[in-house]
Amino acid sequence: MNAKDRRPRRRPLDPARRAAFDALRAVSERNAYANLVLPALLRERGITGRDAAFATELTYGACRTQGLLDAVIGAAANRSPQAIDPVLLDLLRLGTYQLLRTRVDAHAAVSTTVEQAGIEFDSARAGFVNAVLRTISRRDEQSWVTELAPDPRADPIGHAAFVHAHPRWIAQAFADALGAAAGEVDAVLASDDERPLVHLAARPGVLTADELAAAVHGTVGRYSPYAVYLPGGDPASLEPVRDGQALVQDEGSQLVARALTLAPVDGDTGRWLDLCAGPGGKTALLAAIAVASGARVTAVEPSAHRADLVVQNTRGLPVEVVRVDGRQSGLEPGFDRVLVDAPCTGLGALRRRPEARWRRQPADVPGLAKLQRELLAAAIALTRPGGVVLYATCSPHLAETTGVVADALRRHPVEAIDTRPLFEPVESPEGAAVQLWPHRHGTDAMFAAALRRLT
Repeated sequence: MNAKDRRPRRRPLDPARRAAFDALRAVSERNAYANLVLPALLRERGITGRDAAFATELTYGACRTQGLLDAVIGAAANRSPQAIDPVLLDLLRLGTYQLLRTRVDAHAAVSTTVEQAGIEFDSARAGFVNAVLRTISRRDEQSWVTELAPDPRADPIGHAAFVHAHPRWIAQAFADALGAAAGEVDAVLASDDERPLVHLAARPGVLTADELAAAVHGTVGRYSPYAVYLPGGDPASLEPVRDGQALVQDEGSQLVARALTLAPVDGDTGRWLDLCAGPGGKTALLAAIAVASGARVTAVEPSAHRADLVVQNTRGLPVEVVRVDGRQSGLEPGFDRVLVDAPCTGLGALRRRPEARWRRQPADVPGLAKLQRELLAAAIALTRPGGVVLYATCSPHLAETTGVVADALRRHPVEAIDTRPLFEPVESPEGAAVQLWPHRHGTDAMFAAALRRLT
């Protein structure tokens, strides 16, 4: 009998935990997106019902709370998480999340994780996992937080960030953007961990929000006249979505697209531009609204894959897709309305992208802000005098929002328009621009500012 035969027979992870573990490995190893990789794994393996819900909770929860989990693991193991084998670390995250954030029996959380460690490696490392998880299991989350979090009196932002499992720099960015309302930072951070409702947009001229809500057993939205909320489920399976009568789109994004169409423009000739169109959700809503007035939308998208998605999402609508860089599009100037939904850090949509808060870094901001300034400058150059540019980001970071707009106001022949009436009935007290917040509005944290071209 060889050494391999003498190993204790280990019980592998059950299907739900296995799917969660494989999804965590894909996120860690290949920079995959959890909300893309997990549904595919569940479909491939035929995991449904409670098992699918459990796998989803483990995957998204472990991704969201990674920083907190790693701090607890590091303390229990008495070593830096970076010094632990990446596969073992993902297993420990899976086990620790169950211990701290679910009602799973502690013995089950520990034993299933230890067994898989023995399968992946050997008894020695299974023993290491066992020791770490047993140490963690002796205390609840609050006890660990009390020990490991920064002092709330000396560093309230750092404390809030740790408690709500966010990098400190993101919590600081939210506090900066909230300004006088910085006391709401706890609520913003907490909202990132809440399961967001699925938002649908009824296609204007085809289906009303009331009709869509009745068809999908949803609820009409609070702000956008096209919005319908779903409590859950797979929206891609819904008939109105499959037939192109509705699309999956956060209500904040719907409000941004609609705002451009409501901006006051004298003598609108029907030339509208979406300068950063991929994947085409806002383009589709713009074009559907444009049908009533005979306007046409030019959609710019340099990425081949995303341009294909724009074509797919706008089929049958008055849209021309141009596959060029928006900064050097070569388009003929003179557009009446231009949307710049600029690439950004995505800090406003962290609740929909569980791993994003740990993937983004402060060093990403300067390069993105430079790109945003260049795209806005290009948009202004393509707009006719009297025309309007709507600048938007799915991030509240001041360097990506008011900083970019202030730069444009200094450098280019534009004036700021009060954007708030274009978003009614939304209440947004932050000056002439609009900043949406998940804890206030139930939307992604979209920012929008309208500018009128002067000369």
